Amino acid sequence: MPEWTSVADTYLHPSAPPVLSVSPLTLTVPGRPLDLEVRVSAPLTGTDLPVILLSHGHGGAYGLSSLDGYLPLAKVWAARGFVVIQPNHLSAPRLSHQVAEVPGAPLFWRSRAEDMSHIIDRLDEIEQAVPQLAGRIDRGKVAVAGHSLGGFTAELLLGARITDPDTDEEVDLLDPRITQGVLIGATGRGGDTFNGFAADRVPVFRTMNLTTMTTPALVIAGDKDDSQHWTTMGPDWHADPYHLAPGPKTLLTVFNGEHLFGGIQGHDSVETTDESPDRVAAVAELAATYLRTAFDSDATAWRTAQDALTTGPDAFGRVESKEDHDTHHVQHIRKAGHMTHRQHPIGSGFTAASTADDVLAGTEAG
Repeated sequence: MPEWTSVADTYLHPSAPPVLSVSPLTLTVPGRPLDLEVRVSAPLTGTDLPVILLSHGHGGAYGLSSLDGYLPLAKVWAARGFVVIQPNHLSAPRLSHQVAEVPGAPLFWRSRAEDMSHIIDRLDEIEQAVPQLAGRIDRGKVAVAGHSLGGFTAELLLGARITDPDTDEEVDLLDPRITQGVLIGATGRGGDTFNGFAADRVPVFRTMNLTTMTTPALVIAGDKDDSQHWTTMGPDWHADPYHLAPGPKTLLTVFNGEHLFGGIQGHDSVETTDESPDRVAAVAELAATYLRTAFDSDATAWRTAQDALTTGPDAFGRVESKEDHDTHHVQHIRKAGHMTHRQHPIGSGFTAASTADDVLAGTEAG
């Protein structure tokens, strides 16, 4: 049994309650070249459960860039009282041989966002397919989370806009039923800043407009996540969804976090360059508590998680926030306020902060 050395040991490695996970559930979507398969994870008990739609990235991992990946996040979030629904996007490597010639390949950026809206449309059907969920889902509390290309997918659903490179038309895929977001290693600004050696392969990223992304969100960026294939801006590029989008937004900067944040796709993944079970646990717990407080089910959760994980010499990261009018303050967090679904979990206009000392084939897109 591993010996954990983190000062947040008891917080990071608690006795988690059991969860159920059902996969694959198959949804037939008219016009989609393949059926939409999803994994559903949820706690065994509890009612009025919020929903997290979790969008996978586009790395080279055959199994982990799919509905079968990101279980280190999905299991924690389900244990913390969420129904986590993970689609198998058409961009999943395991599907590439079936859809390589389909328009939109290989990223299927529009289809990915549409997958999430289809899932919301079909929550009744999903609930019927998993009898243990009957009557337990709160359809008024829906969040989208995504990593890398999945972060780009989430950005579009939260209100970011892009220009379709094939038609030159602005694309608006905002889904107002989604009232919170969690963006992990997501796409930053476009324009001339999108100048990495692989940037020409994804022209749609160059058109990214984050200024329209008004839905509240937690942006998670690693201070060592340097996506040189997309930009020479450095790790700060992944914090753009916080800095360029209007508030309310929260930024969690993960210390020593690289693109897979310790292994959020899956423990022991060969793609992970910063293997750390503690870092994975910190990201999972902070995201869960952000959403728990945002959805009003636990007004103290966000504060407690920050006290445990973002303060002291062994802090995993720092947190800052801004409100609707870009008010930006910095101080240690010692309180948490009550909020509506679209308000900011930290409270009115202050920031929590603490101090402490792969291109398309084989490289994450996003």
